[in-house]
This record gives sequence, structure tokens and C-alpha cells, in this order.
Amino acid sequence: MSDAVTYESQDRIALITINRPDRLNAINEAVELGLAAAWRRLNESDDLVAVFTGAGNRAFSVGKDLNYDAAPDYRRFTPGFDIEVRKPIVAAVGGWCLGGGLTLLQMCDLCVASENARFGYPEAKLGFAGGMIAPLAARIPHKVAMELMLLGEDIDVQRAYQVGLVNKVVPQGEHVEAAMVYARRLAQNAPLVLDMLKQFAGEVLPKGPMGHASHALRVVEAIMASEDRQEGMRSAREKTPPQYRGR
Repeated sequence: MSDAVTYESQDRIALITINRPDRLNAINEAVELGLAAAWRRLNESDDLVAVFTGAGNRAFSVGKDLNYDAAPDYRRFTPGFDIEVRKPIVAAVGGWCLGGGLTLLQMCDLCVASENARFGYPEAKLGFAGGMIAPLAARIPHKVAMELMLLGEDIDVQRAYQVGLVNKVVPQGEHVEAAMVYARRLAQNAPLVLDMLKQFAGEVLPKGPMGHASHALRVVEAIMASEDRQEGMRSAREKTPPQYRGR
């Protein structure tokens, strides 16, 4: 994992941090790779829940780093798309949460935000956008989501709380510890039940066209990695009947 994203574990709680405070935690290639690695590590670890934040109090993330020419492929590092994360994720937002930062936030299960937090999706004003923000329309009231996406104007933390984007507002600088309080409570609950409830909720909430594409890709990748595929290729080469095992 790169220095651009850190992963700390204590008491079976992971703290995943975008660590570019000098760039307002903007997303470049190092962040993309680091987040993808962090979600995979969470899946494979004994940690029960994750707190997800950005370093410092100025920004959770302002989205794409404008000094980074390549367009970020958010499917690759946003939880719930190419990488399915079945454990609860609590977002801790301080300062700006814009563009790709909002794309990441919408896929978290809970959100604690500080009083200085602001949320927006300015892509319509900047002339570029991806399809990953579409699920926002199913996670907060539709008209509010369209206001954020089409007008490109940001909202303050109190409005975000009123429309259900934020669960709790705390004084500036206290968002990570407040998210940890949620995480400790979650870690005391039954992991299998949390997994089931998150899975069921995820099936109800649409993920948009990019989410469907990611799901299809995961299914195809599982088939390509299966023993049955190897058996099918072997039988074709050797011209013998395949012995499939369903795995």
C-alpha cells in the first residue's frame, strides 16, 4: 500500500485514510491503487468495521487531482463496485467533500461530519464527469441529488444532515473520533448479521449502470478463475468429456 493511503488496525477496527492533506486529499494514481489495496486488505483481515477519512481537517477529498491527467477509474477503488465490501464502513468527513470524494462517500454505510464540512459535485461546471455518482439519487431525496449534480453547487453540513447524507454533525476536528464511537458500537454486534443486513440493503439500493457493469465483471472473473473453466479447457484440448464440479 502506498503512502497516499494508510491502513491502521486497532481492536478489530480499521482506519483507512487518504493521506494527501497538502492536496486536499485529491485522487491520483497512488490514491486509486492505495484505496483498492485497502478495501482488499479489509476484506481479508480480522477487522470488523472500517472508518474511512481524509487526512487533516480541510478536506475528506476534493475528488480528481487536476494535476493528474488520467481520468480516475472509480469502479476500481470505490467500495461496492469492482471490490465488494461486506463489512460496515463509517465515513468521517472534515472540510470539503467534492466530486469523486462524494462518489466515495455515497457508498459508505454511515457518515459523521464536522461543522466545517461541505459537500458538492461540481463536474457539470468543470465539463467532465463519470457515471459513478448516479446512485446518489437513490440515497438522498431525488431532487436534492439532482440539485447537487446538475447545478454543481455545494451544500453545508446542516443541509447534508437534513437530507440524510450525514448521520451526525460534530465540532470541527472531532469527526474521526466520533466515527470511531460508531465503529466500536458496530464491532460489538454480530458480524454475520451485519454482513447480511448490509448485503440486503445493497440489493435494494440501485448502483446505476456502472454498478451493474461491475457486478457483471465480478461474476465473469469468478467464472474465469474457476476450476470448472480449467476443466473445460483441459477436456477441449484432450477431447475427453469434462468432469465439472461446480467450483
